[in-house]
Amino acid sequence: MNKDLSSLRIRDIGEQGLLERLQRFCPPDVIGDDAAVLETLPNQSLIVTTDMLVDGVHFSDVTTSPEDAGWRAAAANLSDLAAMGANPVGITVGLGLPGDVTVSWVERLYTGMTECLQKYNVPIVGGDIVRSPITTLAITAFGQAHPNFMIRRSTAQPEDVIVVTGTHGGSHVGLELLLHPKIGQHLKTEEKAALITAHQRPKPRLDIIPILQKIRESQPQVTVAGMDSSDGLADAVLQICRASHVGAIIESHKIPLPSAFQEWLTPEKSLEYALYGGEDFELVLCLPLEPALKLVQQLGTGAAIIGKITPGSTVILQYQQAEIPDQVLSLSQGFQHFGQ
Repeated sequence: MNKDLSSLRIRDIGEQGLLERLQRFCPPDVIGDDAAVLETLPNQSLIVTTDMLVDGVHFSDVTTSPEDAGWRAAAANLSDLAAMGANPVGITVGLGLPGDVTVSWVERLYTGMTECLQKYNVPIVGGDIVRSPITTLAITAFGQAHPNFMIRRSTAQPEDVIVVTGTHGGSHVGLELLLHPKIGQHLKTEEKAALITAHQRPKPRLDIIPILQKIRESQPQVTVAGMDSSDGLADAVLQICRASHVGAIIESHKIPLPSAFQEWLTPEKSLEYALYGGEDFELVLCLPLEPALKLVQQLGTGAAIIGKITPGSTVILQYQQAEIPDQVLSLSQGFQHFGQ
């Protein structure tokens, strides 16, 4: 076949030809059977999460290279494991592809996934490929966690404080900069690059897991509720409160924001992006004050206590300025896949 490799299409090599190329991204000892075998440690629970990404909804060639799309797909699943307090074991990848997608695009997608996964020693252990009218990527990630150290949404208690592990709003603004480059013309080069990186190459907060484990080993009575903020900070707090049958107060001025926001965006717009922008992939955790202070101190810049859990069911956004009335938050204010 003399076809230029950069223009080689999936239909030119077929399913088996594509699978043969993609198997090099997987460990050879787990590929070849009908299913992968993953070893887990004794006294560990198996944690499983699945995430789907669709061309035009979660990524596009306008804002995301194939490598970045692959990175983001892997990071989204690893973030879900981190939000459960789990260490990753492996992932499987399901691909729905039109026949005219280039083989090069798919290989670059896998390169991006691998670049993210290698940072955490996580292998691709299998998957599936089908023909589809639209490019679709479905990843299932497997992790393990000690039953006593798992993070659940349903265990938040009144008087717990709310911790965020990093700044919010950066990913959304990074996307806006990619879509509308002119809006960032007054930003410093490094600030603009940091915001775009926040969108294209988010980092799953797996680094939090060993810190939390040490805290809970020294204080076994401490429970930690939480989830990641991939659908927005407000959404995460609301979901935790709904699952735990509690309310919350969020202090708006304590929400950590990217430094570039200060001289560029209004306080109102900065807060909107932080609460509802989504895809920051930080963790939102609820735990007692003393261990929360230890956690924030160890995490350093970007981590902060932004509020507390309260009795009842109402989630209130509280402003530092007394003249601005409190705002009641609801899930309808954030992104919904099937919203109008």
